[in-house]
Amino acid sequence: MKKFLFIVAVLFAVHTVQAQGGMQMDPAQMLEMMKQRVKPGLMEKTKLSDAQADKVLEVNLWAQQQRRGFRELSEEDRAKKTKEIQEEVNKKYKAIPLTDDQIKAVDEFYAEMRRNMQNRGGGGGGK
Repeated sequence: MKKFLFIVAVLFAVHTVQAQGGMQMDPAQMLEMMKQRVKPGLMEKTKLSDAQADKVLEVNLWAQQQRRGFRELSEEDRAKKTKEIQEEVNKKYKAIPLTDDQIKAVDEFYAEMRRNMQNRGGGGGGK
């Protein structure tokens, strides 16, 4: 559990710095950090293979990059764009290939990460 909370804290710190216009990691650096920090927990919780976990992290990094600038959008536009990105994420998951159960496990893993960040006061995902 401590390891998982540490991973969440690192992701939150990186996100905060980037959101404030500070240190900008290039996507390759960000992916490498995610592989070091998030991948072990992802593999443990979802039972994905090493290669599957790498591809899931790549897909999620892509989705994160697509969501940049959403704060400036209206709530309606943000919801529409988020839905479009999630549909593309699901297509990319199927192409890995992941089963429906594996996709559900990955979604639950990331939902738990978001809940833990919000519970720690590191929200950023709402009003």
